[in-house]
Amino acid sequence: MHGLLAREGMAPTELLERGRAEVRGYGGHVVNGEVADAAREGDGFTVTLVDGKSVRARRLLVTTGLVDLLPEIPGLRERWGRDVLHCPYCHGWEVRDQAIGVLATGPMSVHQALLFRQLSGDVTYFTHHSAGPDTEQAEQFAARGIRVVTGAVTAVEVADDRLVGVRLADGTVVRRDALSVAPRLVARAGFLAGLGLRSVDHPSGVGEYVPADPFGRTEAAGVWVAGNVSDLAAQVGAAAAGGAVAAAAINTDLIAEDTRQAVAALRSAESR
Repeated sequence: MHGLLAREGMAPTELLERGRAEVRGYGGHVVNGEVADAAREGDGFTVTLVDGKSVRARRLLVTTGLVDLLPEIPGLRERWGRDVLHCPYCHGWEVRDQAIGVLATGPMSVHQALLFRQLSGDVTYFTHHSAGPDTEQAEQFAARGIRVVTGAVTAVEVADDRLVGVRLADGTVVRRDALSVAPRLVARAGFLAGLGLRSVDHPSGVGEYVPADPFGRTEAAGVWVAGNVSDLAAQVGAAAAGGAVAAAAINTDLIAEDTRQAVAALRSAESR
C-alpha cells in the first residue's frame, strides 16, 4: 500500500493529514499529544496526556498501531523503509529483478524468501542466528534457486547512500541490492494496562497484539481497537475498514445505553 501511495504521488503524511481534515469536517477534534495513561472513571474514561492534559470519553477506540523492532545490526535501522524492507506486497515491486537478501529473524522468514523469489531470480537467505531451513524448506529453496548463507550478519554495507551488501561475522561481504527483514511487530498498548488490557503474543509468532472480536471489541468493557494494534498484517485499507466497523459498533453500543437511560427516565416519571 505504501508503494501504491507513492506511485500515485501521495506521501503517507499527506494521507494522514487528509484523514484528520475529514475528521475535523465532521466536528471531531484532533489533539496532538502522547497518551500516558487511560483510566476508567465512573461510567466513562479519562485519557491523560504526557503534558498533563486530560480528555473524558464514554468509549475508547484505540488505533495506536505498532512498533517495528529490528535486529541490532549496525546500519540496518538507517536503511529501514528504503532498501531494507519487509513486505513484498508493500515494497517488492520497487526491488524486482534485483539481488535481494532475506535475513532470518522469525517463523515467517522462509515464507518471506519464497515470496521475494516471485520478484527476483537472485534471492539469498541469510540464516543469521537461526538454525536455518529444515530439510523440507531446504529442498524448496534448492528447487527455487534460493541460495542459503550461514553465519551471523554483523552489518549492512552502504555506498553512495544505497545498500550494496551484507557483511558476515567472518568478514565476508555478500553483494545485495536490497535486504528483507521481518521485524518483531509489537502493538503500542502499554497505556492500556490500567484498564486491564495488555498485548499478548500473536499466534503466528511474529509479534504482540491486542485481541478483539470481529467488531474490534476488547475484553475491557467500553474499549475497542482497530488497525495494526489488533491486526498486525493490516495495510492502510484494511486498517481503515477496521476503524469503520469498530466505530459502527461503538455507535450501536451508545445507542443502546442512551435508550436504556431514556426508558429508565420515562418509567421513573410515570411512577410519580
